Amino acid sequence: MVTPTMEPFAYRDGRLFAEGVDLADLALAVGTPFYCYSHAHLSEQAERFDAAFAKLPHLTCFSVKACSNLAILALMARRGLGFDIVSGGELARCLAAGAAPATIVYSGVGKTAAEMKQALEAGIRCFNVESPGELDLLNQVAGELGVTAPVALRVNPDVDPQTHPYISTGMKENKFGISHREAVAEYQRAAAMANIEVVGIDCHIGSQLTSVQPFLDALDRLLALVAQLAAAGVTVRHLDLGGGLGIRYRAESPPTPAEYATPLVERILPTGLTVILEPGRVLVGNGGCFVTRVLYTKENDGKRFVIVDAGMNDLVRPTLYGAYQEILPVAAHAERPNRIVDVVGPICESGDFLARSRELVVVRPGELLAVMSAGAYGFSMASTYNTRPRVAEVMVQGERYHLIRERETVASLMAGEHIPEGV
Repeated sequence: MVTPTMEPFAYRDGRLFAEGVDLADLALAVGTPFYCYSHAHLSEQAERFDAAFAKLPHLTCFSVKACSNLAILALMARRGLGFDIVSGGELARCLAAGAAPATIVYSGVGKTAAEMKQALEAGIRCFNVESPGELDLLNQVAGELGVTAPVALRVNPDVDPQTHPYISTGMKENKFGISHREAVAEYQRAAAMANIEVVGIDCHIGSQLTSVQPFLDALDRLLALVAQLAAAGVTVRHLDLGGGLGIRYRAESPPTPAEYATPLVERILPTGLTVILEPGRVLVGNGGCFVTRVLYTKENDGKRFVIVDAGMNDLVRPTLYGAYQEILPVAAHAERPNRIVDVVGPICESGDFLARSRELVVVRPGELLAVMSAGAYGFSMASTYNTRPRVAEVMVQGERYHLIRERETVASLMAGEHIPEGV
C-alpha cells in the first residue's frame, strides 16, 4: 500500500523541519555540515514507482550510485526493491544491507575479473555487459569457476535524452553499451559461449530526463531488436530499461512515476517480457537536503559572498554540472531583504560554490542554510579534497532521527598512510 503524500521538508512557525524534526536542533545535535534524509519520502517514492509497473512482471532495482548509505539500501530492500550496481564495493554494500543476490543487476563499463568473480560467487541476477571484451572476460571467469554467467547486453540505442551531456549515456558518442547495429551479431556470439547464458537486453540513455518521449524512442528500438534476435534464434526473457527519470530542482515538470510507466507498460505488456527498472534520483533526490552553517559574509567591489562551512568536496553537483539546487534559510527571516550572492565554501578552488548569483535572504554568520534536492548524487559523490572529512548522514523518521553515518575524522583519513624511513 502506497503511503500518503507528504512534504519531507517544510516550515513550521518560521523554522524548517525535516518531517517532525527541527533542522536547527538537528544541527546542534550532529554538527554541520550534514545530509538529512526523510524516511517517509524515500519509502513513498519507492512504493509509488514500483506500483506504477504492477501490471507487468517486473523488478525495480534502485541505482546504488545515487545514494549508497547502508540504511537507505536496507530501506529499499525491505520494500521489495532490488539493486543496480556498478562496482564490487556496491555489491558488498547491498549484501551487507540485506539484499537478495537474485535481485541485483551489475552494470558499468569497467568490471574487473575480480569483481566478476565476486558477483558470480554471490549469485547475482544478471550482468549488463557493455563491450565484446567484457563478454570474453566474463565467459573466461565463469569457466574458471565452473558456472554460467547470466547476461544481458547493454545496447546503445543512439537516442538523445535531452539532458546534460555529462549524464547522457545512450548516444553513439557516449562510452556506454554496444551499438544497436552490432547487437545481433554480438548476441549470437554470446549465445554460442560455453559459460554465458543470454537472459535479457538492457539500455540506459541518461539521467534527469523530464520527458517520456526519449524513453519511448529507446524502447521502440529495443523491441525492434528483440524481434530481430528472435528471428536470429536468440531469445531474451527480460527487458532492462535502465533509469533516468528526473525530479524537480527548480522549474522542471518531470512526469510522475505513473505518467512515465503508463505508455511503457502499454508497449511492453503484449510481449510477455519481464521488465527491470533502475531508478535512482527519482526515489531519493527530493527526499534529502544538505545543511550548512554560514561562517562569514563579505563584499568585494559590489560582489557579495556568503561563505559557508560546506564545499565542493561535500556537494559537487553545482561545480561539476552547473546544477541548480534551491537554498533555503533554516530560520525564515521575512523582515530581511534579499540580495544577489554567491554561496561559496572553504575549498581552495574558484570553482568551490554551491550557488552563483543567487537571490537569497540576507543571512548572518552562525545561521543555517539548507540545500534542497540533495538526496541523489550528494554524499555518494563526496570526496576528502583538502583533507576535509566527509560529513555525517542522518535519517529522520517522524519526530525521531537516526545517525546513519558518523562524521569522518582527520585521523581516519590518515589511518592507512605510512611514512617510510629515510624520507
